[in-house]
Amino acid sequence: MAGHIDHGKTSLTKALTNVDTDRLKEEKERQISIELGFAPLYEDEEIQISVIDVPGHERFIRQMIAGVAGIDLVVLVVAADEGVMPQTREHLDILGFLGIKHGIIAITKMDRVEEEFIELVKDDILEELKGTVFEDAPFTLVDSLSKKGIEEIKTLIIQSLKDQEMRDAKGAFRLPIDQVFTVKGQGTVVRGTVYEGAVEEGQALKIMPKGTEVRARQIQVHHKPAQKAYAGQRAAINLAGVSKEDLDRGDVLVSSEHFIVTKTVDVAIRVVEDLDYMVKQRMPIKLHLGTAEVMGRIVFFDRNELKEENGEILCQLRLEEEILTKRGDRFIIRRPSPQETVGGGWVIDPRGNKYRFGNQTIEDLEKKKVGSPKERVTSVLFEAKSLPINELIKRSALDEEILGNVLNDEAFVLYNGKEYTLRTIIHSIEEDIFDRLQEFHLAHSMKIGLNKAEILQSMQKRFSKSLLEYVVENGISTGIFTKKEQFISLSSFTPHLPKSWQKRTENMLAELKKDGLKVRYFNDYLSEAGIPDGLVGDIKRFLEEEELIVPLDDQFVYFGEVFKKAVEELRSKTGAVFEVGDAKEVLDLSRKYMIPFLERLDLKGLTKRVENKRVWQ
Repeated sequence: MAGHIDHGKTSLTKALTNVDTDRLKEEKERQISIELGFAPLYEDEEIQISVIDVPGHERFIRQMIAGVAGIDLVVLVVAADEGVMPQTREHLDILGFLGIKHGIIAITKMDRVEEEFIELVKDDILEELKGTVFEDAPFTLVDSLSKKGIEEIKTLIIQSLKDQEMRDAKGAFRLPIDQVFTVKGQGTVVRGTVYEGAVEEGQALKIMPKGTEVRARQIQVHHKPAQKAYAGQRAAINLAGVSKEDLDRGDVLVSSEHFIVTKTVDVAIRVVEDLDYMVKQRMPIKLHLGTAEVMGRIVFFDRNELKEENGEILCQLRLEEEILTKRGDRFIIRRPSPQETVGGGWVIDPRGNKYRFGNQTIEDLEKKKVGSPKERVTSVLFEAKSLPINELIKRSALDEEILGNVLNDEAFVLYNGKEYTLRTIIHSIEEDIFDRLQEFHLAHSMKIGLNKAEILQSMQKRFSKSLLEYVVENGISTGIFTKKEQFISLSSFTPHLPKSWQKRTENMLAELKKDGLKVRYFNDYLSEAGIPDGLVGDIKRFLEEEELIVPLDDQFVYFGEVFKKAVEELRSKTGAVFEVGDAKEVLDLSRKYMIPFLERLDLKGLTKRVENKRVWQ
């Protein structure tokens, strides 16, 4: 939730979630959100949604920047009786600089405006939002007190988020810390939005830029205990190996050494439309990146001052303290005094150097910004996942010969003869399928595997069917997966009885074997062994697939070896053709066993029925 102070963000959050995010005593007294407030909104098998109530007061702009980082959707709250205010505009600038693409406009306090003026208010607000990320955003009219329009906006939020592509949880884990606190009996807890990757309980992590080694003792997602937290989720992590005093908001929790810690960053920035003051060469600035706030200076290479500029400016930030960042990270820069948002942009290169003033440096930074041909193709495929060559030429803006040379690199894979993808994407899909199968095998140890169609369908929102088919078939040919009929399993997996039911099943089989050919109803054996009804189907299917039992019909089954010996005896004591009477004489069985036994022989293709006789095959 973003917008001007007192436009009803916290009230709307409460109406949507039944959670009051004004939780600090100071906030209650002043009725202003100071710390970020979080509230779970909705959860199903597909998606988890939490609302962040971002402070609207000008002095607390830093919390808004911290809160907006890693957000998938912004609801811009505008009060009907006041319209777009100065802070709303500043929030809009910040959202634009941070690359937020998805928004909804909520016009609140409808009860304060006469009904005939509602359309006028709406037009005024939409006029003010032209040229911003909210220009074409859907809007709703809400009144948090009467709950009018609340269900409509909730439905719109859920649908907007479900239509978005899922975040990629692969790669190294990174969580910029925006809150640090202690819980009695638990120790130090940090909270933030997972920028990328995933973290699991027990994992070894590092606090950067300090380099402190810690361990994730416990994890909570959306205020509930979780084994794992993924990119895009709001997580609280209980850390072992560090005290609250050793941590600061702005520190970053990571799983890898590969992130860069730096004090000199090459950047591309845009400035706000109507700056109050000139931006001068080497002017002090405050950088907001993730949850970090660091003082530094802005260094230009093609000018000494800046007042207005529509395009991107290539320059450098030289900081007083180290920060952790990587190419592509978004940030905001503000003037420390008098306070105002100057602009924002993205990191071209976290390993900035000292450069000469002049056009040559700008040309070099331009090349860095665009990236090498390989970087361009990688970036295009990372977003699209897979593309044919003609589409790659268009999107990378490279000519065919250069593109052809780039695609010879082992980082790229041609599959089905016409489409390209990244080797890392193939590994990522492979890992996803591997993890899914591993979980399935643990939960269903007697089943041979997961239906291939089910695996593909669950991933088709993110990847094309042809790419998924290729990864599965490639995994089979390299021995990672095994396919039996339509079922896929890990090649290292063998179906087996769950340990907890192994002994009872063995006892049941021993009873069945002892009774030979004159068995009781199979359900009697199962209930005597204490096997619950919920497991009967799976156990029966497993024993049959392993040929430990042979069903005669719905009621009777034989122990596998007993059936096999009976078949051998019958074959040895009858001619090529035999009748029911011959079989009864050999096996000494009544009609209730004999008929289903012979029908089973037919089904197995051991015999063929010709009128009243059977012919051995």
